[in-house]
Amino acid sequence: MRRFSFPAVFLLAVIGQAFGQVQRYTLSEVVQLARVQSISSKQAVTRKKTNYWQYRSFIADFKPQLSLNGILPGFTRSYIQVVQPDGTISFRNVSYNNSLVNLGLSQNIALTGGTIFVQKELQRFDDFDRKSTSYNGIPVEIGINQPLFRFNEMKWIRKIEPLKFQEGSQQFVSSLEQVSLDATGYYFELLVAQVNLQIAEKNRSNSDTLFKIAGHKLQLGKISQNDLLQLQMGLLTAQKDLASAKQAAAVASMQLKMFLSSRNQQSLELEIPIEAGEFEIDTKVALEEAFANRSDAIGFKRRLLEAEMETQRAKKENGLNASLQATFGLSNQGARPGDIYVNPQDRESVRLEFVLPIMTWGRNKARSEIARANQEFAQQSVEQDKLTFEQQIFTQVTLLQMLQKQAKLTKLADGIAANRYQIAQDRFILSDLSVTDLGIAMQEKDRARRDYIIALRDYWQSYYSLRLLTLYDFEKNEKIR
Repeated sequence: MRRFSFPAVFLLAVIGQAFGQVQRYTLSEVVQLARVQSISSKQAVTRKKTNYWQYRSFIADFKPQLSLNGILPGFTRSYIQVVQPDGTISFRNVSYNNSLVNLGLSQNIALTGGTIFVQKELQRFDDFDRKSTSYNGIPVEIGINQPLFRFNEMKWIRKIEPLKFQEGSQQFVSSLEQVSLDATGYYFELLVAQVNLQIAEKNRSNSDTLFKIAGHKLQLGKISQNDLLQLQMGLLTAQKDLASAKQAAAVASMQLKMFLSSRNQQSLELEIPIEAGEFEIDTKVALEEAFANRSDAIGFKRRLLEAEMETQRAKKENGLNASLQATFGLSNQGARPGDIYVNPQDRESVRLEFVLPIMTWGRNKARSEIARANQEFAQQSVEQDKLTFEQQIFTQVTLLQMLQKQAKLTKLADGIAANRYQIAQDRFILSDLSVTDLGIAMQEKDRARRDYIIALRDYWQSYYSLRLLTLYDFEKNEKIR
């Protein structure tokens, strides 16, 4: 099978446009064009970019995060309620600015599911009624937020996200192989239509010639009027078949151009491909490569992990949930910003929050059982999908091997039928064959030609289907990347 680089194909297209010639393509050229310029291939590239940046975002979540936040300004002018020493409430007019700036560095801890952080803070308060300004600040503070007895989602995400990235990367390779398979389908739809058109044109020409010859033979008394009418009907049928074949070829050509995202107005002419060189296909190797390369195989692992994660989530969230927050640092206040760094005081805080379900009327158990049942269902689904996957590989390997032999046999039959029709046509001209036998020979010739093209179509679609299922090139004995 010949393979051309896209620049070479593009150069051929430019030369064809420059001289106004019919654009000729081979199967490999159409496949290469589709993998580069079709909408499907561009969508695959876009999905690959999205997958890459999603993974980058996941990686960034476990890197130190530096952030600056605050309130600038925090101006307020209003009447507020103020509790007096005797317990009464007095509404006082206030006018102030309360601004705050915080610089923090945080780091997620996947092992424990917690977060540690270091921060510093500066607060300024301006009382416009009393014309005073004061500062409050935290020169440095270190703290931790740590869930206790709770579901650690970060630990599971670190297992699942790399699988998603690998799955997405392999889906890109699969998408391009799917483009190749789709391009092959459109290629042969047009090729079959063009072969039918060639057959129709040849049959119309032959029928016209034979009808004229039959007219002379009728005058000589060598054939009957019924034979002449039969040939005339054959000519009319050939003319109708030709008109129908032209329409089918035009539609198939438009569909192929649309798939290739081509606006070229030139007529397309496709070459009849030959089978690829014979190569060994070991079913065991095909299965191993499929499970090593396909995104489906990675998806099996991901689906099982996700199901197990949901089971653990239900189990952990149904029991004691607690969260510990602890900080230690320094703080101070003063009339100027620098005052907060002069003899700062200790600043500590410890806070433990917890929730313990006592009476849930079986709700927590139900949630756990639902998650466990879903996990069992996921395991069963994955096992079924694996069996289906293996069956597809085995079927495709045996099918390709059978179709390769069938393509050779139909090619031989095509040559025999063409020779037989030529002999039948010569015998009819020499008045040694009936019109009926000539018609039978023509039908067998047409059927053999179509059977050969269809056999090639089935072979090449099976060839690209096996590449899609295994992401392995058995011709070159290498992984498809």
